[in-house]
Amino acid sequence: MTPETILQLTDVSLTRDGKNILSGVDFEIRNNQNWVILGPNGSGKTSFLRIASMFQHPSSGSINVLGHTLGKSDMRKIKHLIGFTGHGVSELLRPELLAEDVVMTAKFGALEPWWHTYTEGDRSKAREHMETLGIGNLIKRRFGNLSSGEKQRTILARSLMSDPKVLLLDEPASGLDLPGREDLMHSLSSLINDDLAPPVVMVTHHVEEIPKGFSHVLFMKEGSCMESGTIAETLSGGNLSKCFGMNLELHSFNGRWSAQAV
Repeated sequence: MTPETILQLTDVSLTRDGKNILSGVDFEIRNNQNWVILGPNGSGKTSFLRIASMFQHPSSGSINVLGHTLGKSDMRKIKHLIGFTGHGVSELLRPELLAEDVVMTAKFGALEPWWHTYTEGDRSKAREHMETLGIGNLIKRRFGNLSSGEKQRTILARSLMSDPKVLLLDEPASGLDLPGREDLMHSLSSLINDDLAPPVVMVTHHVEEIPKGFSHVLFMKEGSCMESGTIAETLSGGNLSKCFGMNLELHSFNGRWSAQAV
């Protein structure tokens, strides 16, 4: 691995109940890149992300995180350096919690503030992350009273609390209405333009959910990497059509994307 490589998967495969979920996946993210992973349902995107975040072990292949190889290093010591936001996190959190406590408790991977001792600096840090994502006005709001979009941005701020070296997002805009989605896209664009922010890898199956400023794209199909490269060179109507199995036309406007069947 080169010094600037944050995360590397080499020939990673996953088999479940005799079915190949992932087959020979190769992927590398460097500290100056932000990736979107595109593909239809069932293409292996979420399994890919769960393996990359070490929530799941592959059947074969090599995973290297910050110079540490899975199976040869104590990954517990670096797991907190991988920020992961997936489905179901919101349901684990008590609705009465203040939004700032939802963010702050991620310092120890906790769900309640009384499980650990926090400093005023921890609280200030949580508020700073919320301000960065444009939700500073939610600091004293109860988590259960937030909209779906506000909850998702609060969970995103939570994932930054442990100072991760890479941030993995599994369909963060799923289930959001149009205003909620656009607020999240704005927050993600602001985040990746922050010089102190970690690289981001985001899974989606909608090109409309690619925030402005992402640099690279990986197309996944049937558990394999179909195409990968810079968005400028790789995100095309041809690749999109091949990946999703239908004739699609891709449009770009002001750094955002849309697609429709033709």
